[in-house]
Amino acid sequence: MAGCVVVAGEGYSVADATAAVDSLNVDWNGEAVRSAESYLKYSAFSCSGLQRQLSSSSGEGFTKEQAAYGAKKTKACA
Repeated sequence: MAGCVVVAGEGYSVADATAAVDSLNVDWNGEAVRSAESYLKYSAFSCSGLQRQLSSSSGEGFTKEQAAYGAKKTKACA
């Protein structure tokens, strides 16, 4: 998520926006688990499909590592 770039918004520089996000102390692995569980409430996914969705730029945009962690904590990868 730290690689996110916003095209429209408040007009902050990438450096300032990155510093702000980095200071949040977000548990991205935990967020990935919550997102994975949310996807599974509405649709069926294979383990690899869920990982792709979580890491997709048109999905959640988690890193591949975060997506793998999140998916593996769900029934899709059991």
